[in-house]
Amino acid sequence: MNTCVITGAASGIGAGLARYAASRGMKLVLADWNEAALNRLAEDLPTEVLAVQTDVRDEVAVESLARAAFDRFGQIDLVFNNAGVLSSGLTWEIDAATWQRSLAVNIGGVVNVIRAFVPRLIAADRPARIVNTSSLGGFLTSPFMAPYSATKFAIVAISEALAAELAATGSKVQVSLLAPGPVRSAIMDEPAPAPTAGFMAMLRGMSDENGMSPDQLAGLVFEAIGRGEYWIIPHPEMFDEPLRDRTRMIIDRSPPTSFGLVATPIEGEGQHDGK
Repeated sequence: MNTCVITGAASGIGAGLARYAASRGMKLVLADWNEAALNRLAEDLPTEVLAVQTDVRDEVAVESLARAAFDRFGQIDLVFNNAGVLSSGLTWEIDAATWQRSLAVNIGGVVNVIRAFVPRLIAADRPARIVNTSSLGGFLTSPFMAPYSATKFAIVAISEALAAELAATGSKVQVSLLAPGPVRSAIMDEPAPAPTAGFMAMLRGMSDENGMSPDQLAGLVFEAIGRGEYWIIPHPEMFDEPLRDRTRMIIDRSPPTSFGLVATPIEGEGQHDGK
């Protein structure tokens, strides 16, 4: 692998991936909405870098990013579809603009990158890989984070469908699904509304104290890519048993449980006399 594209590159997981890729001598195409932070990172990396200020919500901007990447480097080996946002609140109180932003960045941005890059990768007719960033929250729901959970669940579905479609068409392009747990980053820095501030402060504290550094995570991600893995689960100790419990919950038709909170049915609910 010689050249890689990273969206959401200016901070957190994206910046860790950029630093690790640069340390391996890869050429980089870095994209982020935060142009100043993006340029600072690019200047610090010991490799050839094309930094492109990009709002992944904008289909035209992402198409321009792909065109610039291929014009500059001729080929792309690895695409990290990584840009994302996290907002919190009570599902019924989160305003429409916040919901739309989460949908547009976390789902729309991923789809825009797929639509801009995958046809070019297929046409090149050489091995390449696209890595879509979901989360443990794409498999295990959390209260007070419905937009994040919903969009990260969607990335799991999109990635599986994409992998099957590429296989069905005989493409040399492969897919990986990255689902990290706590990582020390700024994704949870968005101010939380009063009803959920305590919960988000707890999550931030857990992440700061026990989360991986972005650079540590990047090393694990590249090792998994080297092994050709589809599922990249850097925190299996936080994933495997909870996912088994969730699967059993669904099979058993048990009420959903999240962070010890149980959706307990109301006695007699659903029993109607038909009148």
